[in-house]
Amino acid sequence: MSPSRAPRRRRSTGGRATLLTAVTLAGALTLSACSGSDGGKAAGGSGGNYVTGASGISTVSAAERTAAPKLDGETVDGGTLDTTALKGKVVVLNVWGSWCPPCRAEAPSFAKVSKELADAGKDVAFVGINTRDNSKRNATAFEESFGITYPSLFDPAGKLMLRFPKGTLNPNAIPSTIVLDKEGRIAARTLVAVTEEQLRSMIDPLLAEQ
Repeated sequence: MSPSRAPRRRRSTGGRATLLTAVTLAGALTLSACSGSDGGKAAGGSGGNYVTGASGISTVSAAERTAAPKLDGETVDGGTLDTTALKGKVVVLNVWGSWCPPCRAEAPSFAKVSKELADAGKDVAFVGINTRDNSKRNATAFEESFGITYPSLFDPAGKLMLRFPKGTLNPNAIPSTIVLDKEGRIAARTLVAVTEEQLRSMIDPLLAEQ
């Protein structure tokens, strides 16, 4: 009888291990981002010629960068914005939602860094992309709460995110941050909430480029 019981015990243990692994993975995805279009997997840039560091920030060398799409439309505050008009500056694009806990966690860093760079006269423009908020009221309250002073495009259906060409470093999670070089090309991306230090590490090398 012992030989017949042993396999059953092994199957039971394996089932528990599989369940534990699934729960652990689900928890990790929940902590890393509010949502993603590809389960949190990074999309390749320019034929996959990019480097992802330990911090989760992916960067593309200048020779391998592709042009970012035109992002335009109405802003949360009722104005209009077209990102192609920002060429000549380093552009920081942040995809966020007022309902997203990681977005709230990184918002103070965006507020601080954007203000400090503006005060220093740096050629950097910050643009938010507010998505999956059904009304501007929640988005406006979010910006006021965290002192966000730069404009955010209002994109409740996520259509602007779909403008990024397949195969580029695209914003396929919320939050996502993409930084464009002065020529309007995709230079860096992260799919998780960033700290002040991480944000600066994405911006400073591009400011130094000639």
